[in-house]
Amino acid sequence: MRIPRFYCPELDATGEVIELPIAAHRHAVQVLRMKPGEALHVFDGNGLEYEAVLEQAAKRGSIIRLGNRIEIDNESSLNITLLQGISRGERMDYAVQKAVELGVNRIVPVVTERCNVQLSNGRADKRLAHWQGIMVSACEQSGRSMLPKLSDVISLDDVLAIDCGDKSCHLVLDPQAAIGLTELKQYDDVTLLIGPEGGLTEQEVQQANRIGFQSVRIGPRVLRTETAAVAAVAIVQTMWGDLG
Repeated sequence: MRIPRFYCPELDATGEVIELPIAAHRHAVQVLRMKPGEALHVFDGNGLEYEAVLEQAAKRGSIIRLGNRIEIDNESSLNITLLQGISRGERMDYAVQKAVELGVNRIVPVVTERCNVQLSNGRADKRLAHWQGIMVSACEQSGRSMLPKLSDVISLDDVLAIDCGDKSCHLVLDPQAAIGLTELKQYDDVTLLIGPEGGLTEQEVQQANRIGFQSVRIGPRVLRTETAAVAAVAIVQTMWGDLG
């Protein structure tokens, strides 16, 4: 039987007995109905992970006892940054979740011309907290002990104002591109720019091209934004990373 894993960002390796964070407690006791004596794993999102046993399970909190440290080696050698155009509801959630499962290191939510999500009046902070929760759950499920970085919401203009440098591969997905993703040479570091619902405008693609992003296509069909994110990350991980 699979041992459940829980995110404990303030995991104290020096203490034998610790309290589960409230979110982990609710998941363990209220959702999974775990009882004292049952085994679990806890990780801090920075590579630290331990075996543990649930010692106390009360209504408002749980206590666990740490056991052996677990050495996790499932991070890809390919460093991937996903610049994801913000889309509505479940589409963005899906892209974020699957990106984490596939080994992305950093996710940057990007506001583009065709972004139709309202992020004013504190809504951006709420969405970031929501996406962070999705990323935590994806790490718990997929076995990753490293939590990818979630950057603040940023405009495409501000993203493209950052110097690309010459040591990494910067790509923008474009169904009209002359070159396919699988035709590129190998890189150890890749940044993927993917548009929201409706895609990037022609002007936005050209703007990205001017500062060093290469336009690439990933097939003969036009994909939804969440499908494009999953497909592109899976392809680069298969070509240059740890899939396959």
